[in-house]
This record gives sequence, C-alpha cells and structure tokens, in this order.
Amino acid sequence: MKTLSIVCPVFNEEEVIAAFYRTLAAELDAIRQRYRAEVIFVVDRSMDQTLEILRGIAASDPRVRVLALSSRFGHQMSLVAGMDHAEGDAVVMLDSDLQHPPELIPKMLEKFEEGYDIVFTVREDAPDSGLLKRWSSRMFYRLVNKLTTVPVQESAADFRLVSRRVARVFQTQIRERNQFLRGLYGWVGFRSIGLRFAGQPRGGGRSKYSVPRLVRFATEGVISFSKRPLSAAIYLGFAFAFLGLLLAIVAVFQFFYYASLPSGWTTLVILISVFSGVQLVFLGVIGEYVGFIFDEVKNRPLYIVEEAIGFPRSQP
Repeated sequence: MKTLSIVCPVFNEEEVIAAFYRTLAAELDAIRQRYRAEVIFVVDRSMDQTLEILRGIAASDPRVRVLALSSRFGHQMSLVAGMDHAEGDAVVMLDSDLQHPPELIPKMLEKFEEGYDIVFTVREDAPDSGLLKRWSSRMFYRLVNKLTTVPVQESAADFRLVSRRVARVFQTQIRERNQFLRGLYGWVGFRSIGLRFAGQPRGGGRSKYSVPRLVRFATEGVISFSKRPLSAAIYLGFAFAFLGLLLAIVAVFQFFYYASLPSGWTTLVILISVFSGVQLVFLGVIGEYVGFIFDEVKNRPLYIVEEAIGFPRSQP
C-alpha cells in the first residue's frame, strides 16, 4: 500500500477548518484501500481558535498531525514546513479554505500512478470573480514570465502533488529563505502535468493576501528567478547617457550660434528630475537584490516549530 501526505497551510481559519477537514476526510476515506494517508496542518501562528479546533480533530483522527509555528512565517514557508515533515510516497499541498477542492485529489493520484512526479493545478476563474482580480492575476503571470527565465503557468495555484523524490529535493537541497514555489517546481524539472479546476468561493473567513502582500509576492518571484531588472538598469543608463550626449551637442551648438537664447533653466530642471527619479528607482531594485542576499547570508532557519501534535516520537 502506498502512502500519501496531505499538507495544509492554515492561518486564522476557525470559520472553515472543520468543514474543510470533513470534506478532506471523506476523500481520504474513499481511497483508503489504496493509500495510507496522513494530514499535516501547518498553523502559521493564528490569532483565533484554529489551533484549538485542530487539537480536537487530531485527538479524534490518528491520521491528523499539526505543526504550530512559533511566529508568522508566511504561506510559502508553511508549505515548506509541511513538506519537510511529510513521509508519503506522494505529497499533496492545498489550502484549507475550500478554494482548492479536495475532490480533485483522486485525479491527481491517477496522474501520479501514470508516472508523473509533479501534478500542478490551474485555476479557472469563477464567474462571480471580480474583473480587477482577474486582470491583476493575468498581469502578475505575464510580468513574471516576461522577466524570468523559468516559465510559470498562468493561473497556477499552490495546489499540487509531488512525488517522494521531488519532495526530497526540497527537503535536502533547496533551502532558500525567499522561496517562490510556483517557479521552483518548474525549475527543478521532472515529468509534470497540469489539471484544471473551477475556482471556488472561500468556505468562510477572508483572504489573507492583501494588495501589498500580493505585490511583495510578485516581487519575490521576479527577484528569485531573474536578473533582468538589473540588466534593465544598465541599458537604461546607456540610453540616458546617449540622450545626455545629444543634449550636450545641442547646447554647444546653441552657445556658438544662438548667444541670445535663454539659459535653459527648464530643461535643466527636467533632466535633473528625470535622472534622479531613474537613479532612485534602480537603487531600490538593487536594494531588493541586496536584501535577498542579506537574508541568505544570515542563515536563519526557514521556520520554527513551537509545537508538534500527533507526530511519531521519532519526528520533531
């Protein structure tokens, strides 16, 4: 019998976590003749009763295990923590708000049994999803794919299955502090296939991704896989240097042939403003890359587990 690990990141989901567990448990019961399953809930330092609810669930279901992180380490690090503690032949990652339907897990396992190491999912927007949300999602993936060398499937979700050998790569070799998992799973290679699913409304609560957090997520994705913003600084610098040379030639020509012309105060102010703005923008770009380097050289742990519930004694 094969083993299956389900990794579920959780943050302030007290309104929906019990319903999610019941839905997930029903799917696992349906395949229990073929797969022995474990469910790992990773609680990202919630401020509500989520952890207490999961304690009760773990006490009643031996398949359920809970990792309570000591601080807010973020969605991506919660997935990493769950994968680090997963022992299954296949590892499925999905959110705990019912937007990722557990009903898709049997189909993902079918593809796994066909020999695929990575089964990713592509979300189809629900008819009632807002125009702004759909537009911003498309722009995000287009920006990432334009600026990076690793293609990321448009509308890809953090709902995927990976084989044991792919999980092992992340457990032992990929230990970056700012992991953009949607890009990393494409970067590692292996045989992969996508499944489409219809976007579902949240089962309760509200989205944890605010606009600033989404912008930061996109920034991390670009910086993790691309040096093109730094290259753009070089090309733009050459372009402005060439423009400055042309203006210098014009200024010399005016000096000798049009002595009565105004001194060009407006032009000077505009050029200083433009050049200063461009310099500040690219200083910010360089600062982001330096910040990523700073995070790496500090060599702090990716996450800290405050409490592990339901795990065998041999595991942390």
